[in-house]
Amino acid sequence: MTDAATFNQLLPLLTYSVLMSGTPGPNNIMLTASGANFGYGRTLPHIVGLVLGQAPQIMLACIGLGAVFERYPGLHRALQLAGAAYLMVLAWQLMPDRSPCATGQGRHEGEPPSLRNFIGASLRRLSRSALRTAEAPRPMSFWQAVAFQSVNPKAWVKALTVASVFMPPQLGLLAGATVVTLISMVVSFPCISMWALFGVAIRRLLTDARRRRVFNVIMAASLFALALTLVT
Repeated sequence: MTDAATFNQLLPLLTYSVLMSGTPGPNNIMLTASGANFGYGRTLPHIVGLVLGQAPQIMLACIGLGAVFERYPGLHRALQLAGAAYLMVLAWQLMPDRSPCATGQGRHEGEPPSLRNFIGASLRRLSRSALRTAEAPRPMSFWQAVAFQSVNPKAWVKALTVASVFMPPQLGLLAGATVVTLISMVVSFPCISMWALFGVAIRRLLTDARRRRVFNVIMAASLFALALTLVT
């Protein structure tokens, strides 16, 4: 009887996990952009980092962190602001580089390169490299994805909801937290992978540099819009 009750209680968790992992959000927008720009193989560490990054969140929420957020609502607001700031950084990195140095418009055609032009161009390249990765774009790493989950408001909402609504009390605190965490992780992997694969599927449409720039601008604008919803 206990097993049947536990199973019936975990079924809604499956549905909730599919909805939270499969609907648009910061993770899925970034994965779509990564799949389109780098392919699934190079995006896989990003995916695994997001999946494993949610494990400590859910475990902590289940063993009592949710009560801390309830007592100190300012912590949740701080997470929202941190998440919004990071989303804006990621959006900025997705924006195509339109500087004169990148487009070859830094000097008139036929003008010989001077020492002054060379130094100026070198300084611009160094400054851009310090602020963004447009010079050598690369997908998000495993550890960057894990770290992002800690400031991803949607991930924290999921963790707190799982802890407060879907925890099976009959299993005990630690066992129940482990079960709901594993279920969330198993469901999350295929759901978020679909977004990366969608990016891969449309990659053939983005072979033209102009189309790729337009696509990245759209993805960046989506991240900016999500960031704004967090600070308003």
